[in-house]
Amino acid sequence: MNNIAIKPKREVSYLNHLLEQIQSGLSQPSPQTSFASEVTLQLQNIRDHALTWVKELEIPTKRDEEWRFTDLSPLLEHQFKVASFVPLEAEAIAPLIIPEAEHKRIVFINGMYAPDLSDLQDIPEGIFIGNLAQLPEKLQKRLPNYLSQQQSNQDVFSTLNTTGFNDVAVVWVEKNKTLETPIHLLFIALPDRFPVMNQPRALIVAETGSSSTVIEHYATAEVFGCSDQVNVQPYFTNAVTEIYLEENAEVNHTKLQRGAGTAFHIGKNVVFQGRNSRYTCNAVSLGAKLSRHNLDIYQQGEGTETTLNGLTLIGSEQLADTHSAMMLNHQHGTFNQIHKCIIDHKAHGVFNGKVFVPQTAQFTNANQLSRNLLLSSKGRIDTKPQLEIVADNVKCSHGATVSQLEEDEVFYLRSRGLSETLSRHLLIDAFAAEIIGKLPSETLKQVLSRCVSCRTEFS
Repeated sequence: MNNIAIKPKREVSYLNHLLEQIQSGLSQPSPQTSFASEVTLQLQNIRDHALTWVKELEIPTKRDEEWRFTDLSPLLEHQFKVASFVPLEAEAIAPLIIPEAEHKRIVFINGMYAPDLSDLQDIPEGIFIGNLAQLPEKLQKRLPNYLSQQQSNQDVFSTLNTTGFNDVAVVWVEKNKTLETPIHLLFIALPDRFPVMNQPRALIVAETGSSSTVIEHYATAEVFGCSDQVNVQPYFTNAVTEIYLEENAEVNHTKLQRGAGTAFHIGKNVVFQGRNSRYTCNAVSLGAKLSRHNLDIYQQGEGTETTLNGLTLIGSEQLADTHSAMMLNHQHGTFNQIHKCIIDHKAHGVFNGKVFVPQTAQFTNANQLSRNLLLSSKGRIDTKPQLEIVADNVKCSHGATVSQLEEDEVFYLRSRGLSETLSRHLLIDAFAAEIIGKLPSETLKQVLSRCVSCRTEFS
């Protein structure tokens, strides 16, 4: 009887390859970091636990409901190695600096802290911005209460991040402290001669009564041209950010993804909101060949307020996927979400927003809207706003629209003496401005407004 060789599934063998690379990367720690023994032990325990979990998971395929519109086959074509730390000159990140966040900037290169590029001067008392090696002893003892505490909704990519992260960008705002200027978390991916993988990690803790603004920024240090259109060796960014808001805390969070045109970006934000807390997320995605933003929010007390503003601007053959899940578990919760996509050429946008309102979430007010603008007949959008309501005393609504530029509106502007190209640009700018206008930085508003004009120039 002949022995029959059973070939493992492609997704299984690929996951094993990533795990091998991650373990290899951990054996070569970055010279930029030196942790206290207590922190080192905490990280090892977290990684070991995640390694047990990840062996039960698989790389998703289009057969999985949550990924049925997002084909990861292009990702599986590359044998990524873990990226190493590469020093950069300050001039290389000059186009990425946000003046409003002066002296409040922390930079990571390929997931590792870059002290020479960070600018952390004059940080007010009661506010910590830095990496794990700089974390004060009093906060080190509290770290296990927050870092990697998302036990539900385990997914393979965030668990992979947990098996291999070797440092964390930490923002910790203590009780009743307010920081007026934004904090800039800049995560730079540097392509190599071969495909590389980096796994940035961030932790934001807003204690009771605190208020802060955080800009989470992913880019490549490409000086010339739009970074999101640059063709370099493929790289994979697998990012996780955990955000905790205690009672009556406020966090205004902006996530900006501008990976290179050949990049893959999968990022997860998980947010825990305490009683009467207020969380706002402004998510803007322009770059990467394939990107996915997973956003999970858990309201853990009464009277919480959550606002999600999203803008996706893609062209060529880009694919950008946004999946959000809002868990309203207490009374008097408020949730407002608007997500916009501008799709050009053969690009493909995906949006799935879930809102769960169980019996315990009476008096909830939830609104969700997906608006999409197709600039090309070859573009595609799959949108699915989704409400699951059990509570009976609530006010909830959701909707979705997909349209092209209105010819009547173009005609109206042309009748006022504008060219057809300028008329179209004004309408596209106005569509994007509703989201861009909510960003906490005038510099970012100007930069992204120019990006909209540049990316739609030939539409």
